Parts: sequence; structure tokens; C-alpha cells
Amino acid sequence: MKSLRVLISAGEPSGDHHGAHLARALGTRSAEIWIDALGGPELRRTAARVRWPSDSLGAIGLVEVITSLPAHLRLLRAMGGELAKGKYDLLVCIDYPGFNLRLAERARRHGVPVLWYIAPQLWAWRAGRAARMARAIDRMAVILPFEQEYFSSVGIRAVHVGHPLLDGPPPPNRAAARAALGIAAADRVLALFPGSRPAEIRRLWPRYRDAARRLSAAGQCDSVLVAAVGGGEYPDPAGTRLVPGGAEVILAAADAAVVPSGTATLEAAIADVPMVVAYRVHPLTHRLARRLLRVPWISLVNLILDREVVPELIQGEATV
Repeated sequence: MKSLRVLISAGEPSGDHHGAHLARALGTRSAEIWIDALGGPELRRTAARVRWPSDSLGAIGLVEVITSLPAHLRLLRAMGGELAKGKYDLLVCIDYPGFNLRLAERARRHGVPVLWYIAPQLWAWRAGRAARMARAIDRMAVILPFEQEYFSSVGIRAVHVGHPLLDGPPPPNRAAARAALGIAAADRVLALFPGSRPAEIRRLWPRYRDAARRLSAAGQCDSVLVAAVGGGEYPDPAGTRLVPGGAEVILAAADAAVVPSGTATLEAAIADVPMVVAYRVHPLTHRLARRLLRVPWISLVNLILDREVVPELIQGEATV
């Protein structure tokens, strides 16, 4: 097999996670696949060479993106320059559309094929990007069942490849998870997932923590487990227990969970854990999003089922 030089662009923690799985899978196909990446700690643990760290990126929300614009522009110039030099045979963009769409356009300009893995949620908002994306990419690998039809209808060659959450090993059973965490079988356990990005954690953590404390004080739960991520800050965690890198174990041990929107809702659903979605963004971001959103919910569980199964507490409703 001819050697293949791949550039993976994963600008946020979930993309770093999925990019790491992709890098390992590519490594099993051939020793002649060389991977460079924009990525974080998970991609660094693979054979990929992380040339551009993403640890400080991952802005979410319209206002938050504006404040991080200079760093993204510098990164775009650097990665675009490498594409222009013909160093790569394929660009793989993983979600992160604000940055990756511009990078894909540069790749197209220089004749580098583009595969988009894990589609941006154009069906939810900013559908006007679809025509631009169709011009910039060669193929899209989508992970939600309704996405293939949607993206094909707007002129993008899309194929449904299934959700990567279903590719992992089965989670531990309840007894094993509780034994590993030192939790009694009879304890009522609440799991908190206050996000994966630093700005997201700063906004959600105080409310998640204080809500858990109220439940504990009212005698409604015995243990509170927090899915902590590297680089996240969790001030004053008294009354909770930070568990780094243990989402599957936490959910296996939990009786209920409080989660943000996104993949965490699917993880909780797969683990069969009742949940509430609670989410807040910058007030201006929220006002703008209300004008742009084209779907009635933000939880992936509700969107996939096309009905409200999971309660959603958004912005002013997400109070203590």
C-alpha cells in the first residue's frame, strides 16, 4: 500500500476522543498511514503526532467564539500553510464547524481531499452552511440515523457509519462499578457531568454543585460523583467526589444524572440512567441561538426520538 499522509483536525475534547479512536483504527489498517493532528491528550496517546495542541480551544457559544478568534486565525494560517505545501493526502475534519469549514476550504483550494467525520448540526441551526460545506468536502461520515438523508438532500455525499459510543467495550455492571468506587450497594448516587470545555465547566459547575448539595441536604441522595476532565477547574467541591476520566464507571454506578446537551445525553441513555439536561450559555449567545435554532430540543436523545423524553432546563430554568 502506498503511504498515506493524513491530517486530523479535532478542536475540542469530544473530537479529540473520536479522533483518537480513528487514529488507532487507521493504524490497524496499515503501518504506512502517517497521521498529524490538531488534538489534545487522547490523540497524544496514539501514534498520531499532535502538531497543534487543542487544549485551549473548544470555544462554545457565539460570544465565546469571538473572544477566541485571534487564536483560531493563527491556527488556521499555520495549518492552511501546511496544506498548501502538499504535505497531506487527506484532511479529516471532526465536527468543530466554525474552524474546520474554513480549513476544509483551504484544503479544497490546494487539491487535498476532505472527509468530514461527525457532522455539524446544520439540521438544528445554520442550515445556510450546507451549500458552502457541499463545495468544500468530498465525503461526510455521519453518526446519527437521520443525518444521512438530511445531508444527502442538501448535496453532500453522506454515509451513516453508526455512533462511536456503540463501538466501545460494554460498561461495567452496577455492582462492579460501585465496588470500584467504594460505594455501598444501597446508596442513592447522583452523577454530575458539568461539561468538557473549560468555559462550559465554569458556567455549569457552580449550579450543578449547589443543586447536588441541596439534594444531599434534603436527604435525597447519598453520594455525588462528578465526571471531571483534565484541565477543568471545580472550585469548592465539598460534598461531591471528583472522578477523572471515569464516565462509564460513574454512569454504571449512578441512579440519576445531570448532564449538559450533547454526547453525555447519549452516554446516559445507553447506560439506562434517568437524567435531566441543564445548560447555560452567555446571555447574548442564548438570545441569538433562540433566533437561529430550528429544532424544539437540544438533547440528542429527544432529537433522535423526536419527542421530549428527557427534561431540559435551559438558561433561566437551570437554577438552584
